[in-house]
Amino acid sequence: MSETPRAVRETAFAKINLALHVRERMADGYHRIETLFAFAEDGDALVCEPANGLTLEIAGPFAAGLPSGSDNLVLQAALALRESSGTREGARLSLEKRLPVAAGIGGGSADAAAALRGLARLWDVSCSPDQLAEIGRALGADVPACLASLSCFGGGRGDRLRPVDGSALRGRPLLLVNPGVPVPTPAVYAGWDGEDRGPLDLGEPPAIDTGWRNDLAAPAIALEGEIGEALDRLKRLPGGDLVNMSGSGATCFALFADSAARDDAASMLRAERPDWWIRASRLR
Repeated sequence: MSETPRAVRETAFAKINLALHVRERMADGYHRIETLFAFAEDGDALVCEPANGLTLEIAGPFAAGLPSGSDNLVLQAALALRESSGTREGARLSLEKRLPVAAGIGGGSADAAAALRGLARLWDVSCSPDQLAEIGRALGADVPACLASLSCFGGGRGDRLRPVDGSALRGRPLLLVNPGVPVPTPAVYAGWDGEDRGPLDLGEPPAIDTGWRNDLAAPAIALEGEIGEALDRLKRLPGGDLVNMSGSGATCFALFADSAARDDAASMLRAERPDWWIRASRLR
C-alpha cells in the first residue's frame, strides 16, 4: 500500500504504569489514583494521509475484531480535532495494531493520541499542547499522558499530569508479557477492596523503587489467575529490578539493568510459555 508524499506517520507508544496506587472511589463512581506513567519504544503504527472524507483501515496481528467505524477512538479523535479546530480537511487513516488490545498498555488511548498528533500536523491546525490535552481528556483518562508519551505523574483519574524528570528511567530495558486473557477495566476496578494503602512518593528524578505497587493487580488476578502466573514467572527470572502489572491488566512487565539480562529472560520465558505475547523493548 503506497503512501502519498504528504503522509504523516506516528507511533502510538505503549503506556506503562510503573506504579498505580488507588486512593479512593469518588462520588462520581470513578477512582482517584496516583500513577507513574512511562512509555515503551514499541507501539502501534498510524499513517495519516490527505483525503476527502475520514476513513480508518486497521491491519496487523491484533486487528481482528476491532471496529473501524465511529466507535473507534482513532476516528473519534479525528472528529473531535476537526470540530475543535474548525477545519474541513479529511484524512485516510491506516492503523497497524502491533500490541494486544485492551491490555493495560494504552491501546485505544495511545492510538487516539497518535491520531491527534498526526492530524494536527497533517491539517496544520493551531492547537496548543493544552488544547490537545483537553480534547484528549474527553476521549479517555489516559489520552493526555499518551499525547506526550513521556514519563509523568498522573493524579485524579490519571489525567491530571505533572512532568517528572525521566532521566533515571530512559533507556531501561523492558520486557512486556501478556498471557492473552481478557480483563475488563470496570470489573477490575469494581474488585478493588477499598483500602487506601498510601500515596505514591516519587523522588526527583524518580528512580526504580521496589515499593511501587499496582493496587489493581489483586482484583485482576482474582478475575484471571494467569496474570498471577505471569507475575510469578517474571519475578523468578534473573536480573529483573521491578516487576508489576500495567494499568488494569493483563500485560505485566519487568525492568532490567541491562539488555543482555532482559534478552536472556525473554528467551527463557518464550521457551516456557510460547503461547504468551512477549516483547523486549526499552523505556523511552
